[in-house]
Amino acid sequence: MSKPQHFKYSNNIVIYPLMILFVNWLVFWYQIRIDSGIKAFGIRPQKLEGLIGIVTSPFLHGDINHIYNNSIPLFVLTVALFYFYSKIAWKVIGFGVVLSGFMTWLIASSGNHIGASGLVYVLVSFIFFKGIFAKHYRLIALSLVVIFLYGSMIWYVFPIKSGMSWEGHLSGLITGLVFALIFRKQVAKPDRYKWEQPDYNEDDDPFMKHFDENGNFIELEPEVEIENESELEIEPEINQAQTINYIFKKNED
Repeated sequence: MSKPQHFKYSNNIVIYPLMILFVNWLVFWYQIRIDSGIKAFGIRPQKLEGLIGIVTSPFLHGDINHIYNNSIPLFVLTVALFYFYSKIAWKVIGFGVVLSGFMTWLIASSGNHIGASGLVYVLVSFIFFKGIFAKHYRLIALSLVVIFLYGSMIWYVFPIKSGMSWEGHLSGLITGLVFALIFRKQVAKPDRYKWEQPDYNEDDDPFMKHFDENGNFIELEPEVEIENESELEIEPEINQAQTINYIFKKNED
C-alpha cells in the first residue's frame, strides 16, 4: 500500500493565490477610479456597523504603497499554504479573516482598520508554528524560511508606529497560533521507520537475526526450499546401482 503524497504540485497552488491578489487589486482599482468611499467599510471597533468590516477590510487599502506592501507577502505565503497545507488552506484563510477581524473589532479602541496585513500575520504565524508542532523536516524548513523572510514583522504587533493597525497584526498573530494548535488532522506526519513502529518485534526482523546476544554478526546458512518433493523421492532410486545378469547359451552347431 503506497503512502499518501502530501506535497503534490498542482496549478491551483498558483492560481488560487493569484485569484486572491486579483480581487484585492480589482477592489483597489474600483476604490481609486469609481468610489473612494468604500474605504469606510473597514473594521470600526465596538460599533455594530463596523462588524461588516470583518469581511470587507482585507480587500480595502489606503494607497498604492499599502496594497503593494501586502501583495508580495500575501502571494508568497498563500502559495506556501496551498502547497504544504492544501487540504486546510481555505479554512485557514476563511476562518483566519473572520477570527482575526473579530478580535480586532474587540481589542482596538478607535479608527477604521483596513488592509490584508491581518491575514498576512495569520499566515506567518500559522505556517511558522504549525511546522514546529508537526515535527516534519520539510515543514520545519518552511518555518525557518518564513521566520527568516518575515520575522521582523513581529515588532509591528506593538504600537510603535502611528497610523498602523497593530491590533490587527496582533489579532492575526494570535489567530495563526490558535489554528496551528487546532488543525492537527490532514497534516503531513514525519516518516517513521519500521523499528519505530509500536508493534515492532525485534525477533521477527530478518536483519536482527544476524546478531547474537552480544551484538556479534552471525552469517546464517541459507535455507533451501524444496519445490517438488516427489522429485526428491525418485532421485535416490535413479541413482541406485543396477545389476546386469548375462545368460550364455551353448551353440549347438
